[in-house]
Amino acid sequence: MHANEQRIHDFYTAFASKDAEAMAAMYAEDARFSDPVFPELGADEVRAMWRMLISRGTDLELSFDGVSATDELGHAHWDATYTFRATGRLVRNSIDASFRFRDGHIVEHRDDFSLWRWTRMALGSKGTLLGWTPLVQRKVRRMAARQLEKFMAVSP
Repeated sequence: MHANEQRIHDFYTAFASKDAEAMAAMYAEDARFSDPVFPELGADEVRAMWRMLISRGTDLELSFDGVSATDELGHAHWDATYTFRATGRLVRNSIDASFRFRDGHIVEHRDDFSLWRWTRMALGSKGTLLGWTPLVQRKVRRMAARQLEKFMAVSP
């Protein structure tokens, strides 16, 4: 197994074990992260995001597969099941991840999933009817950004 493939396995094993500190340590100091909810995070923000999501995801269940990696690039598929706290609704999100590595650390991490599919599960009928609209998707992003800012303000 390539060392970066092992790194991806270790990352998702730490995630499944709710070990945000182990996940955070895998990112380079200049790392970047993006997904449909958090479109552009720097290293400190992505570390805080994982800490926040793990601390709030008390019923989080995670599985992963399809891991592959080279000296520079890596890919994986992962599935997360959890209760969205704002609505109490169950979410089963299916995510494709891509990574870029430098010196054994993650320097770029991109998670891709359908935000409309997520809004349908997390928000119910409102997400089904309007989750595809830029207005609702911007609102989801703004709400997530505010939550991350608040979390970072009170967390080390």
